[in-house]
Amino acid sequence: MYMSELIIDFIEHLEVERGRSSKTSENYRRYLERFIEFAGDITVDKITSEMIRKYRLWLNRYETGLGDELAIVTQSYHLIAMRGFLNYLSKREITSLTPNKIELPKVHRKQVTFLHFEEVERLFDAIPTDDKEQSLRDRAIMELLFSSGLRVSELVNLDRDHVNTKRREFMVRGKGQKDRPVFISKTAADHVNTYLASRSDSLVPLFLNYSRNNIADMSGAYRRLTPRSIQRMISKYAKLAGITKHVSPHTMRHSFATDLLMNGADIRSVQSMLGHSNISTTQVYTHVTDSHLREVYEQFHSDDAA
Repeated sequence: MYMSELIIDFIEHLEVERGRSSKTSENYRRYLERFIEFAGDITVDKITSEMIRKYRLWLNRYETGLGDELAIVTQSYHLIAMRGFLNYLSKREITSLTPNKIELPKVHRKQVTFLHFEEVERLFDAIPTDDKEQSLRDRAIMELLFSSGLRVSELVNLDRDHVNTKRREFMVRGKGQKDRPVFISKTAADHVNTYLASRSDSLVPLFLNYSRNNIADMSGAYRRLTPRSIQRMISKYAKLAGITKHVSPHTMRHSFATDLLMNGADIRSVQSMLGHSNISTTQVYTHVTDSHLREVYEQFHSDDAA
């Protein structure tokens, strides 16, 4: 059986049986089609360890149409997709290379960027305090991101009826179609309520785009913000606040997690609130908060002998 045929089956398997999102499935498809770009549309019984070794070398030397090389982490994603594909073939008893023959490259995690609380306050202070709908929206978004640890994709998909500002708790569906509870502060809830009270529309999305280039439809989806527009908004206010480090929506999520840990939250609880399926993903934040330990040491340890 040829790679191209089985890739289609595998992608359908990911979406239907594994519950993966369409975005994840699309990424897997693209990574596997790059193997076809390397080896041709071969039958899967022709895949060997030596072919994978040459494929890894090919990926390491690969250049995009813009002349950019593939990052180590991106190369790793290609191999993860290939290993998942081979595992699928094995379960269907289709002869091919066994998935354990693929070893993943060691990937060094990038240093996590987060904002200290005083920097978060400066970021909030950079937002205009007028009663314009867009300013009220921006403040509500920023408060909600820092208060909840939401991913930007989760934030833009929120509808009005998703967020319970009275209980200050609601459910969100994150990566892997997994539901988790989200909690927000009273301040964030108040800002969301103030923003919603300023609106005269009945559109479904919680946060609206105020661009003049919107194309109307009946669902209101045309007014829904995109992750990119949230990114631009946060970058704008970070510059106005004089914050020189790179600030993104994910920086707010990092800031949420480190703020919890620095104030004594246990890592398992933070893992649940972030929606991480693996504790090792959450443990990256313990390295960030290690610097906080010195502050504790200097404050509470006596350097004078009794």
